[in-house]
Amino acid sequence: MEKKVAIVGAGISGLVACKHLVEKGFKPVVFEAGSCIGGVWAQTLGSTKLQSTRLSYQFSDFPWPETVTEMFPSHVQVMEYLESYSRHFDLLRYIRFGAKVVGMELAGVDEDEMGCWELWSGNGEAFSSGGRRGMWRLTVQLEKEQCNEVGLYSLHIFPCKTS
Repeated sequence: MEKKVAIVGAGISGLVACKHLVEKGFKPVVFEAGSCIGGVWAQTLGSTKLQSTRLSYQFSDFPWPETVTEMFPSHVQVMEYLESYSRHFDLLRYIRFGAKVVGMELAGVDEDEMGCWELWSGNGEAFSSGGRRGMWRLTVQLEKEQCNEVGLYSLHIFPCKTS
């Protein structure tokens, strides 16, 4: 069985989650509403710089390039670093740009059953152990196709149907 996972957003956390899931054998799809990676970094003023040092703001498995010597890298340097990280670990192929998640609900289980679950029990499985039923139903607004797609994740992508 394919282990597919949806990730909302291609900011720093979304990129790290994607990389980690790929390494664990999952098939992630990152839904990014914008046209590029970076999350809030893609939306900041060009004069913005890191507030923490570059050494405390780097991926543990991907250091800053030697060309970045500033203690507090600029917006441009942060974006280049994130893009380099994404290319290095081949993450871009998992990202769907222009795909905004506009709705999410757990389907296939009723509220009484959910009330009995130990949520995120720390055993690596969502909603405790025992193969709980249910799937997340995401509604994704697709910018280019100007329509919505609805999918159940464990992840299946359904083509849009326009009227």
